[in-house]
Amino acid sequence: MGKHNWRTGAGAVKTVLGEKVREALSSVLPITAIVLVLCLTLAPLPVDILLAFLAGAVLLIVGMGFFTLGAETAMTPIGEQAGSHIAGSRKLWVVVSVSFLIGVVVTVSEPDLQVLATQVPGIPNALLVGAVAAGVGVFLVVALLRILFQIPLQWLLIGSYSVVFLLAAFFVPRDFLAVAFDSGGVTTGPMTVPFIMALGLGVSSIRSDRSAAQDSFGLVALCSVGPILAVLLLGMQYPASGAYVPAAVPRAADSRELGGLFLAALPTYAREVLKSLFPIVAFFAAFQAVALRLKRKKVLKITVGILYTYLGLTLFLTGVNVGFLPAGAYLGRQIAALPFRWVLVPIGMLMGWFIVQAEPAVHVLNRQVEEITAGAIPGSAMSVSLSAGVALSIGLAMVRVLTGVSIFVFLLPGYLIAIALSFFVPRMFTSIAFDSGGVASGPMTATFLLPFAMGACEAVGGNVVTDAFGVVAMVAMTPLLTIQLLGLVYQWKLRRAGENPETGDEEIIDL
Repeated sequence: MGKHNWRTGAGAVKTVLGEKVREALSSVLPITAIVLVLCLTLAPLPVDILLAFLAGAVLLIVGMGFFTLGAETAMTPIGEQAGSHIAGSRKLWVVVSVSFLIGVVVTVSEPDLQVLATQVPGIPNALLVGAVAAGVGVFLVVALLRILFQIPLQWLLIGSYSVVFLLAAFFVPRDFLAVAFDSGGVTTGPMTVPFIMALGLGVSSIRSDRSAAQDSFGLVALCSVGPILAVLLLGMQYPASGAYVPAAVPRAADSRELGGLFLAALPTYAREVLKSLFPIVAFFAAFQAVALRLKRKKVLKITVGILYTYLGLTLFLTGVNVGFLPAGAYLGRQIAALPFRWVLVPIGMLMGWFIVQAEPAVHVLNRQVEEITAGAIPGSAMSVSLSAGVALSIGLAMVRVLTGVSIFVFLLPGYLIAIALSFFVPRMFTSIAFDSGGVASGPMTATFLLPFAMGACEAVGGNVVTDAFGVVAMVAMTPLLTIQLLGLVYQWKLRRAGENPETGDEEIIDL
């Protein structure tokens, strides 16, 4: 009987993994096709870079499959258990201290933060990582207290972004602005998002009112503010020295050397992900021993999920850094060197439309939104809204690369409009929109679109630090507008349907 159960369980895992890999394939295939068309027409790639890109795409697909399975079986349950436990304690000091610790732990665990730390001129890496982690910890405390005390999200966003833009406009050197705003999106990546969103679900589960499910969203939105403030404050203390120098693109003379590039990088990213996962594993082990005391079967399932997460992220990061990063940088240089360099804008928009679907955390968000709203907000509508937002943002980012216009020209009015919309759309859409901004700007943006912009900026003779950086910030901003516009459309449809639509969605969305 035990052997039969083991085989049944293994078969179920294989089925689910196959489903996740197929989802990843449908996400990565479009951007792969776009790059292939470009390299055969406008921007020919060297064979070694093209083959590395294709091999990276394969690793990306398999890695995303394992990661999403691991997020479902490990990160989400850990976050939900931790959230419901600390909120159930009914002690404010427990909520504050434990949620701050969680914020620091999951932020230090974010692989993209290590990449960001090496890109900020003039600030020691360890100091930057510590400050950003503390910023996320503080704002995670604020976000959880918002759920418990039912504080409207838009007022917290207004206060937070008022401070951010005040510092950015009058007190911080110009070289820090784009990188500081990029940090808000980079630190809410594949490791942080599943955990923090599940934490919000766990905390909101102790409330029985109708708006509890709505308030479970918004944690990622507030946690994105902490890194921006941290880098801006550090920028006031550490005047920028020097400029960012992109890493050299590795080349391979034959297939053996090409395979060697991936084999050499694999242990590096395996160690990086191991260091990233260790704080979360240590936190779970301590929390399990002191408070949770879950059954052995549940702990075993979470342990297997952590292993899936580890394997998935290792393959994913190896694929994007060895395969996608060089291709992105080279493509950007080639296209920007064309006589009609304006074509960067539509090509960037086309890439942005599809590449957001290859972000691991986007799938976690879409699935969670669909589950929490009982299908009232379908994943397909979320996907289209996110793709439209990211396409717009990459188009605007390419305009910045070509013209050198300040990032403030786009960010300030964008955030003002987004916050103004929050007073007219259902509250859940505002929370989801601001969460989506952080979720959409993950490792795919940082390791393909950012190098693409940097390569283009180098080709046109621009300033990489001020003109190319900011891509992640732009990607984080535009979903705030498109998801809230989706909310307006949805609200209008509900009102046209009358007071009691058949789906009962009025129970879910506060009109």
